Amino acid sequence: MKSLLILNDAPDGSERSYNALRLALTLAKNEGEQVRVFLMGDGAVCAREGQTLPNPYTKIESMLKGISDRGAEIAVCGTCMDARGIEPGDLVPGSTRGTMDILAAWTREADKVLVF
Repeated sequence: MKSLLILNDAPDGSERSYNALRLALTLAKNEGEQVRVFLMGDGAVCAREGQTLPNPYTKIESMLKGISDRGAEIAVCGTCMDARGIEPGDLVPGSTRGTMDILAAWTREADKVLVF
């Protein structure tokens, strides 16, 4: 199964991105499961390395690293990065700058697209 999760929310303020990453981690545990995560809008901030979030249990950075370590692909909208002053060197390891072309290709290839 190929799953694409699209995250639009910042890492704090709500638990939407946190819960999406919990699901991505769980999906990525399964043999043969392909997981891709695309961060856009305020969700791009989730991939900024070295954040200190007000809610200590939402360890977004370590969750992204865990997803990547399980073979998932993580892309961050380049336009959204630019709008928020995020440089490629600011990203959590395993995350890359993405484009709408990448998101479109991932969407076409996915069996399931989940938007948070």
